[in-house]
Amino acid sequence: MAARTRVKQWVMPDGSMIVAEDALLGMLFPFWQLVIGLCVLLALGAAAYRLAARGPSRMTTALVVTGGAVVGIVLLSYLAGGF
Repeated sequence: MAARTRVKQWVMPDGSMIVAEDALLGMLFPFWQLVIGLCVLLALGAAAYRLAARGPSRMTTALVVTGGAVVGIVLLSYLAGGF
């Protein structure tokens, strides 16, 4: 037979259940969001530095492409939200 682990559960006044293991994940979740956010910022900074080092013509092209992508995403989300 497999061993069963016991998890403490509490019933809240509104009838919802609280599981003890959710508390640990709830405390760790903001920490992992911070780590992921810092990694994204580091990668974005490195990419911006390399792009700026290539010169103004590449920078202009990158800004036009990025602006077009942002406008396209906004337009698609606006159209999808209307239905």
